[in-house]
Amino acid sequence: MSSGQSQTPGAEAQAHHYDPSKYERPSVTVDVVMMSIRQSDLQVLLVKRRSWPYEGMWAIPGGFVRIDESLEDAAKRELREETGVQDVYLEQLYTFGDPGRDPRMRVITVVYYALLDSERLQVRAADDASDVGWFSMYNLPELAFDHAKILAYTLQRIRGKLEYTTIAFNLLPEQFTLRELQRVYEIILHRKLDKRNFRKKILSTGILEDTGAKKMEGTHRPARLYRFNPAAVARQ
Repeated sequence: MSSGQSQTPGAEAQAHHYDPSKYERPSVTVDVVMMSIRQSDLQVLLVKRRSWPYEGMWAIPGGFVRIDESLEDAAKRELREETGVQDVYLEQLYTFGDPGRDPRMRVITVVYYALLDSERLQVRAADDASDVGWFSMYNLPELAFDHAKILAYTLQRIRGKLEYTTIAFNLLPEQFTLRELQRVYEIILHRKLDKRNFRKKILSTGILEDTGAKKMEGTHRPARLYRFNPAAVARQ
């Protein structure tokens, strides 16, 4: 073998007398938490499991990582196979690895999440699920595995990210009013916010761009329509 060539990982391990069979091998899965604002509520997309374990129970979409695919590719594939959802930007959130979290074997799961406008999605139960649906994060059914723990942690992290990221804008249409933006924050935080303080704080960041257009909101005078300005974030 020439110096310009490299051995495959298996061949190289063999050449150095490394025996991988000495170590137990946990399996790896990915779970994808999809959240959206629906009916003035923060909701999560769940699938009904088709087979053991936890057959018939609701769960976060996900499944096992194949030996030849990346974690992100596995997350996108599982989401497509179980819900029909494609072309969604996913962000890795956390890894859960309690030894007893899966009755089948030792399984470590890597959790991804996405916040998005549910109107953009065409959701359906696909190959690996018997049903799919949206559920309130504040009124969840009994969940399979440790998925209740995963969703509780996800909500905690999302609330924290509101303070220093722009994730809230993923839940809004391209143009929105300040009232609509504040409502997104209130739904995620699950509490009322002072209108004057919220508007002062959000406008001071410079991440909103006034479109010049207005929108009627109930019987009030027309409200200004804004859009998210990613260029402002890049300058910060």
